Amino acid sequence: MSSSPAAEAARRRTFAIISHPDAGKTTLTENLLLAGGAIRAAGAVRARGENRRTRSDWMKIERERGISVSASVMTFDHQGLMFNLLDTPGHEDFSEDTYRTLTAADAAVMVLDAAKGIEPQTLKLFEVCRLRDIPIVTFINKMDREAQDPFALLDEIASKLALDPAPLYWPAGSGNRFRGMLDLRRDRFIPFARKGHGGPGNEDGHPQSIPFKGNAVVSYLEPDEQEELAENAELMAQASKPFDPQAFLEGHMTPVFFGSALRHFGVDELLEGIGAYAPPPKTVAATRGGEAIHVAPGDREVSGFVFKVQANMDPNHRDRIAFLRLTSGEFERGMKLKVQNTGKQLSVNAPIMFFASDRELAEEAYAGDVIGIPNHGVLRVGDSLSETGTLRFAGLPNFAPEILQRVRVKDPLKAKHLTKALQGLAEEGVTQLFRPTMGADFIVGAVGPLQFEVMADRLANEYQLEVIFEQSPFGEARWISGDRADLEDFQSKHRSAMGVDIDDQPVYLAKSAWDINYAMERYPKVRFERAKERA
Repeated sequence: MSSSPAAEAARRRTFAIISHPDAGKTTLTENLLLAGGAIRAAGAVRARGENRRTRSDWMKIERERGISVSASVMTFDHQGLMFNLLDTPGHEDFSEDTYRTLTAADAAVMVLDAAKGIEPQTLKLFEVCRLRDIPIVTFINKMDREAQDPFALLDEIASKLALDPAPLYWPAGSGNRFRGMLDLRRDRFIPFARKGHGGPGNEDGHPQSIPFKGNAVVSYLEPDEQEELAENAELMAQASKPFDPQAFLEGHMTPVFFGSALRHFGVDELLEGIGAYAPPPKTVAATRGGEAIHVAPGDREVSGFVFKVQANMDPNHRDRIAFLRLTSGEFERGMKLKVQNTGKQLSVNAPIMFFASDRELAEEAYAGDVIGIPNHGVLRVGDSLSETGTLRFAGLPNFAPEILQRVRVKDPLKAKHLTKALQGLAEEGVTQLFRPTMGADFIVGAVGPLQFEVMADRLANEYQLEVIFEQSPFGEARWISGDRADLEDFQSKHRSAMGVDIDDQPVYLAKSAWDINYAMERYPKVRFERAKERA
């Protein structure tokens, strides 16, 4: 007999990994899977007797460029806990995908490069976590390379993020002098082996931890290194606050871990820390019939929200998967769920649990889990699902794009195919799509130029469409709203600059920010909005 929904939710740990590009996020992701026993070697998973790829970067362009451009989900069971790991794009051009993914996370692991500290994109992602009250665990990576002084890194966390750093471990040197780290809670030394890699028990792994004050430590530390480590640990204890789990959950403190993801050092300790301190799913604010309510993980009704849609994860089946973060109840395969926005009912007969691009059928799932629902255009990002269809969770906003370009297909006979493909990618949230009132070419909006590269790559590989991006006559886009008479007056006088988005909501396509400011002064009753939540 299965546990109650509340008990099952309590053993869930759903967390995202955030970082600046090249801080080692994807490497850490794979080594966390290795530490959790989900894979045998970074890059391969053994499930149902088959060796399968498990890299979180599953798109062709991701493997070629060595970057993450799409969020992915990996689920694994370890020491009685169910972990749902959300790997996010590090590149700032995909910040919107990262933002949406963070809405599904209960905690975040912030990966810092030990040599570079807090970089611009890390700061932006941290601000998103702060807005959503997501507690943060810090992992300082690449200690086996030359690094900043650990005290300087902690000062940077305190000053730039206004967080109290609380190290649970302390490193012994860095780069070629990196010897390992001291477990400050247990007073044990964890030696580092430069050749070490792989999970616990691996013949080529790192030596087991030993008492720091015992005789065995001399095998790994010179007397002066041991003395320096002891002094630094004592200095750190005096300079920083002791770790307080409650302060961490409230977003005032971050536990700090050190290591090398590439060498699988410090990763087991990080996973243990996530299991011990990261929060289980919490109560979520929602509305029912316009009335504000709170949905608890142990509630009987199954509910959740769609935070991501991904097409063609399996190119052989041309699939379209909605990522549903469950917020309450005990989900069972075959259940019927209603979409609050449209009233449509779905029979979820083939729900899937994710392992990057690999998947298997989910027989049951609970609050905190992320399941995939195959659908053909029924579900969109921001949709709320529940058994009654009356629950509505806060929507996920679209943000005004920073770059606008026209797109057309090289083969004019494929114009209809292009329309369908562009709409599909827009529904995923890959880019914004605007259709001008006057003119035939679609306007595509993106946060950064790399999004256009990804879009062109996917159109070519998934839809066999060769496209050309051209400079758009527009530089800014704003959603407009207001009383009907005011809107009609504005639209009639700016027909050449009007368009609609994928939901047919009116959009003002301006040549510059100056034009928008001028329009705002001329039409004070019309609202020009940088963000739009899907109704």
